[in-house]
Order: sequence, then C-alpha cells, then structure tokens
Amino acid sequence: MTTQTATAEDVSIPRTGRPPQSTTAVSGGTAGADQPAADRGRTSIADVVVVKVAGIAAREIPGVYDMGGGLSRTIGAVRDRVPGGRPNVGRGVKVEVGERQTAIELDLVVEYGVEIADVARDVRENVIAAVERITGLEVVEVNVTVNDVHLPEDDAESPTTSVRVE
Repeated sequence: MTTQTATAEDVSIPRTGRPPQSTTAVSGGTAGADQPAADRGRTSIADVVVVKVAGIAAREIPGVYDMGGGLSRTIGAVRDRVPGGRPNVGRGVKVEVGERQTAIELDLVVEYGVEIADVARDVRENVIAAVERITGLEVVEVNVTVNDVHLPEDDAESPTTSVRVE
C-alpha cells in the first residue's frame, strides 16, 4: 500500500466551473483481525462536506451579510422561496481537496461599515479552525473575495409584495 502526501502545489482551485464531486480518504486503514480496532477500515470525506463546513463557519462571522456572486445569490434567493427548499450553505464556497490538505475560496458580501480586512481575517481563522477540527484535513489556504457591500437601504428597497399562484 502506498500513500501520497499532497503539497500546497498539488492543491489548486479551478477558476471556472464547479469543482468535481469526489471523496478524499482521510485515513487509510488496514484489514485484519490483528490490527487495532481504530485502524480497521478507511475514512473518506466528500468534497461537499468541506464546502458545507466552510460555508457555515464563514457565515458565523459578524459582518458577513451573504455569500456568493450576484447570479448565485439571485438564484439562491429564488431557491430559498420555493416551498420545501432549503438554503444552500455551500453558496460562495469552492474547495479543492487533496489526500491530507484542502484549499478554500470564499465569495463574500459584507455589511456596509465593517472593516473588510478584519472580517476577512476573522472568516479565514474561523473557517480554518472549523475545517481542520471537523474533517482533520490541513487547510493550506483560504482565499477571500469580497464581491459586494450590503447597504442598509438595500433592505428598504426590496419588494414586499408576494406573488400568489392560485
């Protein structure tokens, strides 16, 4: 059995398109009754797990209003209004997962008036702590892009009428 260790150069995030859905082996176990119980078997983590953990951790930070680019936020708003639909916690998150490491890209919308550098630092720290604690993967980088600033008057201009289908 051979094991490979991913380096920072091995982990890159595609700039276009969606990342491929895959799983990553976090621990490679061995088979056999002579092995300790904790080592019998293998643990795999799907990329979507890292996406969700990172998305939830980023949204926990005060000053983060929403995540994702303009189009993904629009589609997400429509999806959130559909009965039975649930919010997409992975919106605005892209990951590349290697065997032992991961790199994460986040697209944020911040509240007007917050210090963007401070929010980005806090998001980065929280995402790294959560992903490493929950998945056991080493986070080699978290790139934060601030796509928009939410203004208080944006809420006042939102249409309050609802469309009713009969």
